[in-house]
Amino acid sequence: MMQDDDLFLKAYLEDRQNIVEEALQRYLPEDGFPSDIYKAVHYSVFNGGKRIRPILCLAAAEAVGGDLVPAIPVACALELIHSYSLIHDDLPSMDNDDFRRGKPTCHKVFGENMAILAGDALLTEAFVLLSRAEKVMLSAERRLAIIQEIANAAGINGMVGGQALDVISEKTGADETILQDIHRRKTGALIVAAVKSGAVMFNAGKDKIQALTEYGMHVGLAFQIADDILNVEGDSRLMGKGTGSDAARNKMTYPSLMGLQQAKEKLNQHVEAAVTSLADFDERAMPLIVIARYIRDRKS
Repeated sequence: MMQDDDLFLKAYLEDRQNIVEEALQRYLPEDGFPSDIYKAVHYSVFNGGKRIRPILCLAAAEAVGGDLVPAIPVACALELIHSYSLIHDDLPSMDNDDFRRGKPTCHKVFGENMAILAGDALLTEAFVLLSRAEKVMLSAERRLAIIQEIANAAGINGMVGGQALDVISEKTGADETILQDIHRRKTGALIVAAVKSGAVMFNAGKDKIQALTEYGMHVGLAFQIADDILNVEGDSRLMGKGTGSDAARNKMTYPSLMGLQQAKEKLNQHVEAAVTSLADFDERAMPLIVIARYIRDRKS
């Protein structure tokens, strides 16, 4: 990215992260009964995440001329769903990861049983948030459309189905078509839902929604390919977790399937396709463009 883009991105992400962080603090109290589940939920959500999915939702809302206020509960719901998925992905029966973002994973701190319940709670609380999202500012019809979009992204045709395919592929192997389907569901579906929700809540036209859908699909695939590459050559100190775990588990990734250089070329293709999809937007879409390039260039 250019230096000006870096400065813009840093300021934009910091501002939007603060908005999301403050809202999440309001929605998720640390103390409650039973205390263990409240603490496990709070620990998992407030452990240094970049908040990319909620920020993409806010950026899409802004790109179509919308206001941030009604978008904030939707953005936070997306982060709760993402956090739930990470808790469950880290479990011994899934990816068996001991660290995330430089800290012990939820099940290492609170036990597997409480980690499973914390994930269940976050998924459920996300839909509590969505169902009450700014009722004064969003019609019931739009709220329902957003709930359906996000539910589909989180379910068997989205994240859950993608994780199932991922688990199966460790035993059976995968070609590029299957690998892309895994990533499209597991990572891409919620990112598509984030940008589509940001547009739908402000009644954007079909062309704008379709363009943002394409953007989300490419950014989602780019995000996962970048993760795959970082697992090979990333700095574990910056990432807050070890590298090489994919190879150790014989997990199918873009670098293992086509080699590191071709994976990097594929990553760049998806980023540029994401940027191109926004050609008919005005300068309000600049955050989305810069975020796409940041996903390619990030070090953690």
